[in-house]
Amino acid sequence: MTDQTLEYVVLRCRGCQTAYPAALEYACSRCLGPLDPEYDAEEVAKRLSRDGIEAGPRSIWRYAPLLPASPGPGDLAPGLTPLVPAPRLAEALGVPGPLLLKDDTRNPTNSFKDRVVAVAVARARAFGLSTVACASTGNLAGATAAAAAAQGLECVVVIPADLEAGKVASAAAFGATVVAVEGSYDQANRLSMQAVEAFGWGFVNVNLRPWYAEGSKTVGLEVAEQLGWSLPEHVVVPIASGALLTKVHQGFGVLADHGLVERTPAKVHGAQSVGCSPVAAAFAAGVDEVTPVRPSGIVKSLAIGDPADGAEALATVRGTGGRVEAVDDSEVVEAIELLARTTGVFGETAAGVTVATVGRLAARGEFRPGERVVALITGHGLKTREVLDGRAGATVTVRPNIDALSEALEPLRPGLAVPG
Repeated sequence: MTDQTLEYVVLRCRGCQTAYPAALEYACSRCLGPLDPEYDAEEVAKRLSRDGIEAGPRSIWRYAPLLPASPGPGDLAPGLTPLVPAPRLAEALGVPGPLLLKDDTRNPTNSFKDRVVAVAVARARAFGLSTVACASTGNLAGATAAAAAAQGLECVVVIPADLEAGKVASAAAFGATVVAVEGSYDQANRLSMQAVEAFGWGFVNVNLRPWYAEGSKTVGLEVAEQLGWSLPEHVVVPIASGALLTKVHQGFGVLADHGLVERTPAKVHGAQSVGCSPVAAAFAAGVDEVTPVRPSGIVKSLAIGDPADGAEALATVRGTGGRVEAVDDSEVVEAIELLARTTGVFGETAAGVTVATVGRLAARGEFRPGERVVALITGHGLKTREVLDGRAGATVTVRPNIDALSEALEPLRPGLAVPG
């Protein structure tokens, strides 16, 4: 292995704090706790500066000193997605200050999962693996399959059998072997853990998980850079495993640690669907333990009933003074439509969860005038278009003449300039 990041990165157990070399390990041999990358702060400081970042690639790799891998040939270069002002959405939701959308629908396979996969696959290549795999609720399957195809690796994706057809089709189109499990995501994930032992593949969110999760940190790094090297007052993050929320907060913290931003208060809020809301339930009950649930409802991309980083996400929210909300399916669909009609951004069900949660928080008075609110839009709406069947706009069928068109449009869209 020639990757220089291994010189200043180790793995450390989140539980007992035992340190391990930067190897293909993901659980502590002493206490079975999860392992996380730990960087030598002095070495990072030598490599990290605002000027260096701004002169770097227009992708997650501009933050290379803060990542545990280096890109290889065929890397899809995700990241540096736009931070979009959303004044009309803010008005509709009652947000008194600036509302900005971190639009990760602009990534190569239209979700934030391209970030985490890029880091995991780079690490897999460094470990000499020829097959990458994942357990997925949808977006991760497509991202892993695309990265594998671009870099000439074999790919297997393990998914629940009831996943949205669009997400299954994209993974298959990239040439992955798609394994549909008759059960929930949590059951698919357990099967993946068994496959790690049986086949030795590089599962991006199992044995490569310590490296994979670091890709989520780049969302926080980009938000701070795009805000002129400052932290927002609020960030609203959808919760599935909980890793995205914790890593966004960690990204804010590491920039402050190295003096690239001022350490100002940034409240981190979590968003879940009522159909799968173990973290929201723990928050509401005032307890520290996240109790697993059986997922239901339309928000399949967040349907992880036993979130690996649920407790850490809960602690992060409480530590920053944020909240976790759970919204129902009808709120999700309404929020998807509102997002699209006020911003031109078409988000999937997870985006609906986030936007509906922003509305909930605004109604509670959580946001003050002048405070910047960043909402993460993590996936494209074309992946879950089924939830809008029969709702999304009116289709008008007319005879091919202007009088018929005028007659049809007049009662439907009074705001259109249609002559009488």
